Amino acid sequence: MGLLHLREFQSFRIYSTVSVRRILTEENSLFRTLARARPPVQWETLPLDQPVSLSQHEPTLSCTAVSLGGSFPDYVSDGLRRSLPENEAVIGLELVQSGKRFLYAPSLPEGGKSFRNRATQSNLSLLDGTFWTDDELICILGSGKTARQMGHLPLSGPDGLLEGMRAAQNSRRVLIHLNNTNPVLDEDSAENRAMRQAGWEIAHDGMEFEL
Repeated sequence: MGLLHLREFQSFRIYSTVSVRRILTEENSLFRTLARARPPVQWETLPLDQPVSLSQHEPTLSCTAVSLGGSFPDYVSDGLRRSLPENEAVIGLELVQSGKRFLYAPSLPEGGKSFRNRATQSNLSLLDGTFWTDDELICILGSGKTARQMGHLPLSGPDGLLEGMRAAQNSRRVLIHLNNTNPVLDEDSAENRAMRQAGWEIAHDGMEFEL
């Protein structure tokens, strides 16, 4: 909805993978209004693992889309899903400027080595903190999917984000995209204390970063 609202006030570019563009424009007629804006919205492709310049002035800012595994959302039709490259299902964004690296990954379907290496090498990482445990929603609602089935690596557990990122002590790590069932939102909880003691920060409204 933000894209549709912005088009009423200004011209702008949308940087996305080919898969995201096709999902928005081929299966949701509402987004065809982007093409009818004056001037029309400009789409820019984000290829995987290739830096794309986002600025024309020095120091340049580049963005690289990185595959994080996982699968496309359930609302994507089976027909379109079969024609899309699987490695574009879930991506993170790595932004680089003046030697500083920033990784943005609000959804982590798995804790693969490639993702951990990028996070460790980044000066700042904003990472998926949706659920504390894999069965969090099931325990609260009595049914439903696990965190991993929904495409979110849980924070706790032997294969969780906290354990998998213990080696990244020199980078700034901030949890984002937290579900309201996640106990780390309670500043007095043991879970919140465990994350902070491990060197993590928990995002809040209005938070700013300077690299």
